Amino acid sequence: MSQAPILRVYLEGPLLRMTRAGKMNFLNVLKAAVESRGWRVEWHETGPEARRAAPRRDGYALFHMQPPTHDRALTFRRAYHYPFWRIETTQQRWRFRVAQARFDPDAVDPAPAEEFARNLRARVLPGPSPTRTGPVLVPLQGHLRRCRSFQTMSPVQMLEQVAAIGRPTVATLHPRERYDAADHAALDRLTARHPNLHLGGDTAALLRDCAFVATQNSGVAFDGYILGKPAVLFGQIDFHHIGLNVARLGAGPALAATDHHAPDYARYLWWFLQEQSINASRPEAPERILAAMRKGGWPI
Repeated sequence: MSQAPILRVYLEGPLLRMTRAGKMNFLNVLKAAVESRGWRVEWHETGPEARRAAPRRDGYALFHMQPPTHDRALTFRRAYHYPFWRIETTQQRWRFRVAQARFDPDAVDPAPAEEFARNLRARVLPGPSPTRTGPVLVPLQGHLRRCRSFQTMSPVQMLEQVAAIGRPTVATLHPRERYDAADHAALDRLTARHPNLHLGGDTAALLRDCAFVATQNSGVAFDGYILGKPAVLFGQIDFHHIGLNVARLGAGPALAATDHHAPDYARYLWWFLQEQSINASRPEAPERILAAMRKGGWPI
């Protein structure tokens, strides 16, 4: 290894170009923080060959939203909204450090939390005041007919459970997922059995007035928190602390609890974003970046 440790940061093409142009504030802060400890930083384009070669290279590696490839590598991703970020040892959000942490609303000052939540809503989800007069929103993700290790049941089974309670329900498809003929056939069978279930629509528009969000672990549920919406979680995720967890409660009781479920959303948003993530706009961001790297095992 060279005298000055090297950190190679692997990024997708568009993000790499923005970073090299100095337009990614978090990575600007990260570079300055790492270089202040005598390390060097290089930007690299990610891809299958780059990931295969990374373990054979000296120094350390940081991947954007991809699994670390060796024991000197970490991963980073945005914590749902700018300017909040995480640096972790795994890309699986339900295994992030925050997922293992305990949320205590009494430990959060309510006044700054309320102001923070209001400002966050105005910035990322502007619009009229939300209501809960609309249908249940089920934002679907991928692998509709498969139950994966972090899920309590497949997405199709989840949708069946939600539709069976009889409330108006809208399920939306993820724009970046691919659904095959068998997926569409499974959804068509559900809509034929449940007249209260409809497919399609603008997820963001539906979120503002939906009754609640039911999902495996879609980030739509986190946006629901910003709008004061309960979430029924059929899978594991990092923002589970104030959700109605199907693995713990069962599907029926979790769905039945939505009308009276009223966690302190503002305090949770403050804790999750301001306390448990890296706010790249704050003066303490460089030290929090370095602390996350140390927690990941790096001698920096």
